Amino acid sequence: MARPRPELAWLATLLAVALAGVAHAADEPQDWLRRMEQALTTRNYDGVFVHEHGGQSETLRILHRISEGEVAERIVSMDGSGREFIRRGGEISTYLPDQKLVLVEKAAEAGLLLAEVRAVGAAVSGNYRVRDAGRARVAGRQTRVIDVAPRDEFRYGYRIWIDSATAMPLKTQLRAADGRVVEQLIFTSLALPAEVADAALQPAVDARGYRWLRHRGGLAAAETPGPAWQPEELPPGFRMTVRSTQRLPGSGRSVTHLVFSDGLAAVSVFVEPHDRDAEELPIDSSSVGSSSAFSTTFDGRRVTAIGEVPPETVRAIARSLRAGAATQAGPRPPAGGDGFGPPIRSGARSGPR
Repeated sequence: MARPRPELAWLATLLAVALAGVAHAADEPQDWLRRMEQALTTRNYDGVFVHEHGGQSETLRILHRISEGEVAERIVSMDGSGREFIRRGGEISTYLPDQKLVLVEKAAEAGLLLAEVRAVGAAVSGNYRVRDAGRARVAGRQTRVIDVAPRDEFRYGYRIWIDSATAMPLKTQLRAADGRVVEQLIFTSLALPAEVADAALQPAVDARGYRWLRHRGGLAAAETPGPAWQPEELPPGFRMTVRSTQRLPGSGRSVTHLVFSDGLAAVSVFVEPHDRDAEELPIDSSSVGSSSAFSTTFDGRRVTAIGEVPPETVRAIARSLRAGAATQAGPRPPAGGDGFGPPIRSGARSGPR
């Protein structure tokens, strides 16, 4: 029997090592995040999930469809309120049966649900540490657990349970730097249908007798120059991504809108006139679930910062602003949002993450 030639044995060993290296590379945490992003942007899905934040819990159903590059989504509360959020044709409609009201506004490019999670893989930078946190079962399915942890106290991180078979995120947590869970979303069931019918994306309520409110952007572009508000020192990794000055409806006064982001987390800041002769408003700081807000007055202006970041971040950004030389109004923020998430997540957080 002929013995293997030494050079063939060496080549076989080299090939085995190379294949092992490829397999290891494909199993890296960043690769799992890329696979998850691809799954979220290319798959239809129909699932039931529990959303926990601010000490509250709500069960919702989501139907998500990708058809010819267009995203359509419907989220329905299953806890009795009957609230529905429907995204289709560039608009988001919020149905509130208890108020017999429908709110319609422009849709951001991201979907209603898992918008930040989808962007995690592309957005993480030196401000976050990505690592493999092992394996676990969620809803009876095997998952890979990936940690995207903040390197400081100025931002939240994520822990994501990614389905090993489909790369869909079955569970996500928004976590503080100390590991505290700020917000959680977990699927109790999830299907990936080849098609989602148009009828499944229609509201369950008959809204013909409801009051309809359409939001077309409440701020008009200012015609007069205003101070060029600039930060003196931002938290590490944050930079200004949006600057605009608009006129308040029914008033000659203008408000400056700034957005600061580290590529994943973002803070929206509004600077508006405050009458120097009026009673000085106290510093106001609040935090509900993952949302933090901080408001104060200085130099004749009221400054309000809002974002899904720790309280110290909105406080640091608001206090860093200083007025510079006058400048013309800059470009307005993209339609449908203020640069840090879908419209339904603004204000009092009427919808899920």
